Parts: sequence; structure tokens; C-alpha cells
Amino acid sequence: MAALLALLEGGSILAMAAGALLAWRSPALTGGDILVTLAQAAGLSVAFLAAFHYADLYNLQIVRSFDALLTRVPRVLAAAAVLVTLVSLAVPSARIMDNPFESSVLIAIGVIFGPFLPLRALVYWFIRSRRFGERLLIVGASPLVRTVVDEIAWRSDFRYTVVGVEHDAENLGRVIEATRPTCIVVALTERGRRLPLSRLVESLAHGIKVEDVAETYERLTGKLALEALSPSSVIFTRDFQTPRLRRVVARVLSLTTAAMGLLVFAPLLGLIALLIKLESQCPVFFIQERVGLAGRVFKLIKFCTMRPVSQPKSEWEQDNRDRITPLGRWLRRFRLDELPQLVNVLRGDMNLVGPRPHPVSNLEVMVLAARNLSEISGDAIPYYSLRCSVKPGMTGWAQVRYVYANSLEEEMEKIRYDLYYIKHSSLWLDLRILLETLKMVVTRSETTPAVGPVEVEGSGLEVWEPRVPASNGERVVALSAIRGSELAQGAGPADALAPWGEPMGPEQGATR
Repeated sequence: MAALLALLEGGSILAMAAGALLAWRSPALTGGDILVTLAQAAGLSVAFLAAFHYADLYNLQIVRSFDALLTRVPRVLAAAAVLVTLVSLAVPSARIMDNPFESSVLIAIGVIFGPFLPLRALVYWFIRSRRFGERLLIVGASPLVRTVVDEIAWRSDFRYTVVGVEHDAENLGRVIEATRPTCIVVALTERGRRLPLSRLVESLAHGIKVEDVAETYERLTGKLALEALSPSSVIFTRDFQTPRLRRVVARVLSLTTAAMGLLVFAPLLGLIALLIKLESQCPVFFIQERVGLAGRVFKLIKFCTMRPVSQPKSEWEQDNRDRITPLGRWLRRFRLDELPQLVNVLRGDMNLVGPRPHPVSNLEVMVLAARNLSEISGDAIPYYSLRCSVKPGMTGWAQVRYVYANSLEEEMEKIRYDLYYIKHSSLWLDLRILLETLKMVVTRSETTPAVGPVEVEGSGLEVWEPRVPASNGERVVALSAIRGSELAQGAGPADALAPWGEPMGPEQGATR
């Protein structure tokens, strides 16, 4: 949804900017002049998209309504004016006035109050209109059912309505006729005996989409439901096998960026090393053995930000905050302590994007904890081996999606996100992660996870800033609870029922 929205808005801004620049100039333009003008308009369009991203306008979990969007207009105007001014200074011919700042402010006002706000008003109407949404019928009583329903209720950017939850597959035909779903989500726990094959095939023939509840959960949450995966769904799929071309491209981009980064930041790296030596007796670098591709061990390099001790209190950062030096606190705030890892990227130990590497000291615990029992087969699947099938990264999907990891259970939750990244790995996803990382470092936003590790030197696991969920009061999904021969229809937002019949208040959808 965010990518489509950015494409739509970027195209409309490009068209408006190109039209304005062409109209501002002499009508007797050559073909080369037109191409230059289009390039300038593209630069302005990118500047606006960056401003929108900075203001979280593409995170519909935060900006959940048009009213919420209006409160961010001043912030967007300020960011757009600054970025467009930079474009105007770099390309003077992109101005419509002699003064670059006045020109930028005028362009920003014209774009935001011109095509942007009306377009967004239409988008929010479209999102909230059930007429264009997808109607889900859930069949079965898998534990994932409640999670899927809560996720839909919690998220305003999903155009889904749960029209029913049917526990008895024998009544599927009648329920399909009563609810008219566009998608059937299969959540049966005893598939071999109870799966209504004939009804599902008939539904496919009539244009109704049929999918497993694990796929729905994955699409809604951005993480894998490990307990719902069967061994065959892991072994016989190519989803966890990264294509060779994809690996080569990722490596080339990581290598190029690391080399350029070390060259650009060399003076800053030298200054930080000098300040560390002047402030404390800490060594300049903190070096720790980490687990990399295929389980190989490498030495990860960071700037030292904690006073050394013989034995840390625990593996968790919250128990070692008193050891952080004043300079180290500043370095951690802007993630500058991570810059030496560009050397790891250059050496081939890491890529820019990938699962964060765990310390070798925690490897055995992680491997054992990640062997989740499949609810389908009862087999223990060694998921940690899949996590090691790609190079680790300086930042990753789990780091921009999840909250603090102050327990082993929460580390396992992050592994769900890591495996989602491996399964859906793409250049677009890498770019999205990098943009989110950059935004979190610059803005230090409190409503989304902070990006970059906060780890205990000499010991342990990494933790991340928490994501604060948005209020769910704006949207409650109407859900009919269906059991056997009892069919409850017409439940509205005020009397919506959860799958097991209890009232579903806003706090249920908002609890993460």
C-alpha cells in the first residue's frame, strides 16, 4: 500500500512540477530543454517524497486518518521547504522565483494544498470503504485466528472485513452463501481429516481466493508463524533460497556503499577514536565474535561505549546502562558506534541489510530455542539454520519492526521477522529497511522502533526501541461469530464479536 501510494503521489507531483516549469519558461523549448525540465521535476518529486517519508505519512499505522494527516501538515511543509531549497540551490533553473527559499516555500504550498491533500482524502475514503475492501471468511479454530482478527482490528490501513469465523467445516457451503466472502482463510488444525476439499475447489472456481491462515498472518504482520509451518512447507519451497543474482547484487551494493562510507566518514571515525581515548580508559574498539553466513564466526567491530567490567550484571542492556560513558551515550543515540562495521561489510562478513548477527556465546541457546515444535507435524524444525543462510547485516527487518528484546522469548519473536525477510528478500525491501533506518537515526521517533542495536558489550543480546501502537478507537471490525448451525449476522461496530463470542473492545486490537 505504501509503495503504491508513493508511486501515485510521486507521479502526480512530477506531472505538476513539470507542467509548472514548462509553463514558466518560454514555449519555444527544444527536445533537450524538455528532458532537462523533466529531470528537474523528478528531483522536486523525490524531495517531496522524502519529506512525506520523514513525516511518517507512508506509515498508515501512525497516520491513521485524514484528521491525523492534517496535524502533520506544518511538519511536512517545513521539511519540504528545506529539501526543495536544496534542490533549488543545486539546480537554479528549477526555481520559479529568484529567491530560492521563497520559491521553495511557494512550490511546497502549491503541491501540498494542490494535488496532495485532495489525493490523500480520496485514499483514506477508499481505505475505509468496505465496498472496495476484501471480505474474509475464516474456517477453523487455529490459535492464529485470534491474532489475524486482532491485527485487522488494530490496523486502519487494511481494507479487510472479517465476515465470519466458522469452526465447523461441514457448514462451509451454507456460510459461504450467507457471507459472500472474497477470500477464505483456512485455519483447520486437523487438515487431513477435516479439510473440505470440494467446497474449497468450488470456491476457487467461482473466483474466491483460498489461502492458509499462516499466509494471511504473514501478510498482515510481516513475520512468520513458525508454529504453523509444516516441515514440507519449509523443505520443498524455494522461498528461503535467495537467487544467486540477488545475492550478487546485494553484495555489490553493500561493498560499494561500505567503501564510499569509509572514505566519506574517515575524518569522523578518527575524531571519535580520539575522543574515546581522551574521555576514558576504554579501548577504542569493542570486538566480539559473532555468527555469520552458514554459521561461520567472524569478529564484529564497534566503537567502545561502555566502561569495561570483569563480569556484566546480565546480558540485557537495561541492566548495564550505568556503564555507558557520556560519549558512548551520544554515540549510541545517533548509532555512530556502528560505523566501524563498514569494515566488516568491506571484508565480506556482513551486508548492509540482513539479520543482525548474534554473539557466539549465545549460539547454542538460540539454536535450541528456535527449534519450534510444529503444531501440524509435531516435529522440531531447526529454524536458526535458515537464519544463517544469508549474510548478517548492519540493520534488518526485525530492527525496524520490533520492540525491545529483553528476554529470550522476545529474541525468538525477532527471529520471526528475520525469517520473513529471508523469505521475501528483495532490493525493494532492502531499500525500505535502509530508509526506515535512516529516518529513525535522524528523527529518533518514539512511535516506531528505533533502528540500530543497543547491545551489551562483552556479553550479549541486542535490544531495540519500542514501537508504540496507535489507538484502535478509530476502527473496529464487524465480526460475526459462526458456530455450527448458529449464524449471527449483521454485527455492527458497536456490538462486534470476537471469534469466541466475547465483546471485542479497542484494547484487544491494540494490545501488541
